Amino acid sequence: MSYARVLGTGSFLPERVVTNADLASTVDTSDEWIVSRTGIRERRIAGPGETTCDLAERAARQALDAAGCLASEIDLVIVATTTPDRVFPGTACLLQERLGIHGPAAFDVQAVCTGFVYALAIAEKFIRTGSAKRALVVGAETMSRIVDWNDRSTCVLFGDGAGAVVVGASDEQGILSSHLHADGAYKDLLTVSTETPERGAASGRITMRGNEVFRMAVTTLDALVGETLAVNDLKKADIRWLVPHQANIRIIAATAKRLGMAMDQVIVTVDRHGNTSAASIPLAFDSGVRDGRIQRGDVVLMEAFGGGLTWGSVLLRY
Repeated sequence: MSYARVLGTGSFLPERVVTNADLASTVDTSDEWIVSRTGIRERRIAGPGETTCDLAERAARQALDAAGCLASEIDLVIVATTTPDRVFPGTACLLQERLGIHGPAAFDVQAVCTGFVYALAIAEKFIRTGSAKRALVVGAETMSRIVDWNDRSTCVLFGDGAGAVVVGASDEQGILSSHLHADGAYKDLLTVSTETPERGAASGRITMRGNEVFRMAVTTLDALVGETLAVNDLKKADIRWLVPHQANIRIIAATAKRLGMAMDQVIVTVDRHGNTSAASIPLAFDSGVRDGRIQRGDVVLMEAFGGGLTWGSVLLRY
């Protein structure tokens, strides 16, 4: 049985930058209010003709180049997204066509902000069982399309982008473990409803009970860290890098504290990207790899929490 290892990373962000000051000109908020509560200073927003697949393709091609891998060598394509270009076919199939890949399995994963962790865990299982040798795993979102830009509690949080990794079979263990969870009983804490709007919510737009989500995130991620360490028989000091979902700097700081990690061991992009949902972890991971902080052999913990509610982690040796 082969192991699964990350061979290359990539990312892409739309050109348009929207600052907190820009938002303050349209809704009742301020840069100080947003930064103090979330850590976000700016976010990228896709252009009118820019689709989720467009972002995914740019990130995927960069990851393929970094892995020294041809598109024709990919035998599994998974795209984690909450904002697909179409109801069907899946964005993974659209991306597959763009890359000139024909025949191998391609499908989307919808676990919102935990989507990339879910997708990476799935790819690892395919590789470990011999069902695939090289997988392209992408997290891509155009969250701006489902944001209510009149709701100051949510419009300040989200941005668009894509990140990708190529995962390949290896004799060396790369992905050490994955831990996936969900509880639909909390479905209404963070949701986009296409049903008849309730409690004044806008149909087809994000609604969130922020305080409840924050409490659940801190509690579940704390338990998740403990679970991940226990399964791998590791100490907190064995983790070199934390690559968390980039939702809120306070949640990120709380997880780092649980690990006893200084913030300079945490890859943080939330200030520049906002919450890009399934794209946030691969975007942050690629940032850490490309600027030289994350080195081959480093033990990296990825963890996320999102609508569903879903939460999960992947522990890997890069």
